Amino acid sequence: MDRIDFEILKRLRKNGRQSNKEIANALGIAPSTCLVRTENLRGTEALRGTHADIAPKAVGAEIEAMISVHLRQHTREEVASFRQHLMTLPEVVQLYHVAGSTDFLVHLWARDSSHLRELAIDQFTSRPEVARIETGLIFEHTDNYELPNLKVK
Repeated sequence: MDRIDFEILKRLRKNGRQSNKEIANALGIAPSTCLVRTENLRGTEALRGTHADIAPKAVGAEIEAMISVHLRQHTREEVASFRQHLMTLPEVVQLYHVAGSTDFLVHLWARDSSHLRELAIDQFTSRPEVARIETGLIFEHTDNYELPNLKVK
């Protein structure tokens, strides 16, 4: 990945709706070159997709929460089984498998506190893989769309 590829990624991270022509013009390259580079970034999975940023309240989610999950055991089967279960839940918007005292961090949306309670009991604590959970309410979160320059020199 060179500086041009990095700049394409940086621009798409900030605004995934930019046209190929807009990006090419901003970078001073031909649109055909920009398109080939963007497709190459998709092919190598450096660019994994373009997604809409949806306001939770617009779809009826009055509560956002982060649930820390502590598993009973850490076998590959238990981790895979629980991860697979979480990915079937439409309320789960992000899932992190992490190191440390917590095994999973689960960002989810819920209609209200009753819905959150139902999710916690029915989809988390009732699972045989789960030892315990801790639920934290998210009052606000802000996304940073800057791209850290870790690889390009």
